[in-house]
Amino acid sequence: MNRRNFFSGAATAVAAASVSRVALAALPEPVIQTSADTAPPLQPTTGRPYNPVVTLNGWTAPWRMNAGVKEFHLVAEPVVREVAPGFLVNMWGYNGQSPGPTIEVVEGDRVRIFVTNRLPEHTTIHWHGQRLPNGMDGVGGLNQPAIPSGKTFVYEFEARRPGTFMYHPHADEMVQMAMGMMGLWITHPKASHPHIAKVQRDYAFLLNAFDVEPGSKTPKVNTMLDHNIWCWNSRVFPAISPLVARQGERVRIRVGNLTMTNHPIHIHGHEFEVTGTDGGPVPKSARWPEVTTDVAVGQMRQIELMADEPGDWALHCHKSHHTMGAMGHAVPTMIGVDHRGLVGKIQKIVPDYMVMGERGMADMGAMEMPLPDNTFPMMTGTGPYGPLEMGGMFTTFKVRANQPAGDYRDPGDYAQPAGTQAYEWQGAPAHTPRPARADTPGTVPGAATARKPAASSHQH
Repeated sequence: MNRRNFFSGAATAVAAASVSRVALAALPEPVIQTSADTAPPLQPTTGRPYNPVVTLNGWTAPWRMNAGVKEFHLVAEPVVREVAPGFLVNMWGYNGQSPGPTIEVVEGDRVRIFVTNRLPEHTTIHWHGQRLPNGMDGVGGLNQPAIPSGKTFVYEFEARRPGTFMYHPHADEMVQMAMGMMGLWITHPKASHPHIAKVQRDYAFLLNAFDVEPGSKTPKVNTMLDHNIWCWNSRVFPAISPLVARQGERVRIRVGNLTMTNHPIHIHGHEFEVTGTDGGPVPKSARWPEVTTDVAVGQMRQIELMADEPGDWALHCHKSHHTMGAMGHAVPTMIGVDHRGLVGKIQKIVPDYMVMGERGMADMGAMEMPLPDNTFPMMTGTGPYGPLEMGGMFTTFKVRANQPAGDYRDPGDYAQPAGTQAYEWQGAPAHTPRPARADTPGTVPGAATARKPAASSHQH
């Protein structure tokens, strides 16, 4: 993390055109983050106290108190994000990252955000879900003139209600959000709240997606649904950090969706309740246990659970294509196709040709295929028992009895107690007698049937 002072020499004259003398005199330096790792929680040293969040593969923006006002400085700028090791994507973001830094405040805080535009076109920021004066809502042309390239604007309002919110542009929105411009905003309660429990771990991340052609670095901004890079905070499995907890801790997970489709977020081994949305806390009488919650476009969902089952538990989007890396949507299905006698002939023309999909796609998990430069594989990741065959919106929730409180380090693979893992049956094949039936199904003319595929010598 480092600081940049953009306001020296000629740049000062540019900024002064949009910022009053009083505001310019108090302009805080922007803080730039260059790491894609999960930063530790930023403990507040000024202002009202609160229990900080941990932004998955992200960080919280530092602030400065100025006459009782909490001041932040966001810089909208082009960035290069490491989505996975060796896979870089050209994005637009804030303060060196996409998503931008999480803003954490407390209910009742007076907040002032300086926004400097270093993009090649104008922009704005909309404070998604906030109650604020109309002129601070950030819709270019409706609430304010857009921020021209090279200028700085100031937003100022009171954080009026606790909850989980987002920020993103409302100018050339299709392009700017497709390029990764977004961030989280957390407003903590200022006092004990009847619908907001105390938790020991508080995680937050955004769902975002990109369409990056193999071998390229810049997303295709006109794509509506056929995205191939499905991210949590602009990272994909296996590069998404695990969520860790000590057994018995209460854990909160805040998820926001700024993609073009919904995402059913599913956790293994535990039940949770949806305790809040971007509309505010959910009363206890309106909650019920779930293992999956659908997060629609433009929504926030806040879930809470007791981490009471030790282990390494999958946490992922339940749309199967969203837990895969870059794929070709037009690739034909080859299941059951007999390649005998063809592979050798094809390899005379295409030496690197290999059979794919004849028995399904599981072989892709362990196969190391040559890929174009800067291309993320469709299936990747390895666990203690072999390939995970995953990618995209997938990580693990790691619960340990001996995880120290406040320690977010990865504890490594879970050591399963003896007798608690599925195993191969070594006895005689199971004999399953057919139950006696009084009728004979499938004998009526035209009746629907179900049967096994015809056997062939090349099937395994």
